[in-house]
Amino acid sequence: MDDTHYREAICPACGIIDRFGDKWSLRILFLLHQKGTLRFNELLRNTPNVSQKMLATALKKLEADKLVNRKLYPEIPPKVEYSLTTLGKSLMSPLDGIIQWALEHSDEILEHRQKTEKQKKV
Repeated sequence: MDDTHYREAICPACGIIDRFGDKWSLRILFLLHQKGTLRFNELLRNTPNVSQKMLATALKKLEADKLVNRKLYPEIPPKVEYSLTTLGKSLMSPLDGIIQWALEHSDEILEHRQKTEKQKKV
């Protein structure tokens, strides 16, 4: 693949990856993958340091991309559940591979980060 073709192919992919690749969306996807259907407050409790606003924003993006399903029950107070869609589930295998790679290489990467930080201070 020549360089021009590669750049054209990679740019659309980056726009899609950016939508689910942010800090909170990855955590939400992984939680739903691990635990199945969860309510908003369950997601909030299981996602450390996320605000209600950031969680709601991330869920709306994931729902807009059809990675997450939002089911509203007509009750008072309203009950809302979130789960992975078929498309969202299809994303989990590649994400699992990336997560495994990160776990396998985390010590090495953290060591390099520490060396770089020490060099910056000198």
